[in-house]
Amino acid sequence: MTGSSSSPVAESTPGRVGLGPRAAAMLVFGSSAAVLVVEIVALRLLAPYLGLTLETSTMVIGIALTAIAFGSWLGGHIADQVDPRRLIGPSLGVSGAVVALTPSVLRTTAEWAAPVLLVIASLTILVPGALLSAVTPFVTKLRLTSLAETGTVVGRLSGIGTVGAIVGTVLTGFVLVSRLPVSGILLGLGALLVAGSAWVEWRTRGWSGTPALTLVVAAGGLAVTVAPGGCDVETKYHCARVVADSDGGHGRTLVLDGLRHSYVDIDDPTRLKFEYVRAIASVVDAAFPQGEPLVAHHLGGGGLTLPRYLAATRPGTRSLVSEIDGGVVRINEDRLGLRSQTGIDVRVEDGRLGLRRLDTDSRDLVVGDAFGGVSVPWHLTTVEAMTDVQRVLDEEGLYVANLIDHGGMDFARAEVATLGETFEHVALLGEPADVGLGPTADSEGGNMVVLASDQPVDVRAIQRALDARGTGWKITTGEELASWIGAAQLLTDDHAPVDQLLQPYSPQSSR
Repeated sequence: MTGSSSSPVAESTPGRVGLGPRAAAMLVFGSSAAVLVVEIVALRLLAPYLGLTLETSTMVIGIALTAIAFGSWLGGHIADQVDPRRLIGPSLGVSGAVVALTPSVLRTTAEWAAPVLLVIASLTILVPGALLSAVTPFVTKLRLTSLAETGTVVGRLSGIGTVGAIVGTVLTGFVLVSRLPVSGILLGLGALLVAGSAWVEWRTRGWSGTPALTLVVAAGGLAVTVAPGGCDVETKYHCARVVADSDGGHGRTLVLDGLRHSYVDIDDPTRLKFEYVRAIASVVDAAFPQGEPLVAHHLGGGGLTLPRYLAATRPGTRSLVSEIDGGVVRINEDRLGLRSQTGIDVRVEDGRLGLRRLDTDSRDLVVGDAFGGVSVPWHLTTVEAMTDVQRVLDEEGLYVANLIDHGGMDFARAEVATLGETFEHVALLGEPADVGLGPTADSEGGNMVVLASDQPVDVRAIQRALDARGTGWKITTGEELASWIGAAQLLTDDHAPVDQLLQPYSPQSSR
């Protein structure tokens, strides 16, 4: 018939539609939110094994977007071939089962079959992401009854899906991660998805696989309790464990995302186990009169090894610590014996923002020991950040930082070059081969310590202090250091590819 206002695309009977507008909105909203929850939590689940780097984040985001694109395309194609009422329940239920099994499967794979971790990790994001993304075209197909309302239905459900993704992102980042362990989030989401599958089954009299999938979710919960790689505490940023010395002493090692970050002797804060910490202590001891109290700022807290050392060896020292992870601060108080020591003030804040709050010429010492995974957060490495460090130091102030790099040392060279652009005097401490004082071929990399000041540093005094602690480390400066730096690029707020410059982590380093 000519002149009609619309053309039919589906029979407009209640049995064919099967879903009212509210039910449709709930399904699209919930499935879209779930995709983003899985994506964000996957980043945290993989961090202990792949590092919290730009590459890891890019990989997870890329896989999630691939899942969304593939699920939307395939879901739309299948919805034109099969009654969508038969598809929504299985999509929700199977994705819920996969999500619930993800923590135990990934952690077990990382411990026992590391070479296939990337494949398994990709599947644990792709499978639920694609199934959940297919829900929107399934629901859209059910809600469309005529071409006249196509734009309204598609636009409305697309908008609802976007809002769901936003809510999933905000809820996970600001609420769930700060209150629940990663495994708890995924198990809870898996249970909700299976419950949603049962609800759809009840409304549409579709498939009947919910009981079996419920058993799978329960199995996932049990598997989490025996899977390797568990945490003592899951903070906002880390999977954290505290490991006591095997000899029954008072030493404790703080492990974050599988990497050793700090060693603390609760009864003897002058006992320094990690070589780079002994090197930093040697620099401080040589640069300032013995026992003289200092005003110090620490970028990164960890186990607060250096602040405790300064408080014990230089009574009256005031140390202000910028530690972004409040969970790590609580671990110090609950598990690492941090008492209300005079002079140690810890603020839960980003290190760069903490620097901005400090007065000019207000610090004798700034210590850089902040790490996100295996690398220094890029915004703490740049010329602009180092200019702020220089601002807060007094005329004879000293900046000392821990660096980790391997292979060609591209990041370490860039960071030392950046400090040389900011400060008058720079020196590098480390194993002889690592700092250009031995055969280049023998360089393995690991921890190094860089120091910078606008006043000359007493190289001989620092070397004597290093020798006295038996580190085996050497200090290099001047032309030797310039030769080691070579043509390394400067790091700026506009361009600081720290994750790309950094060579892969080696288990020989403390982090």
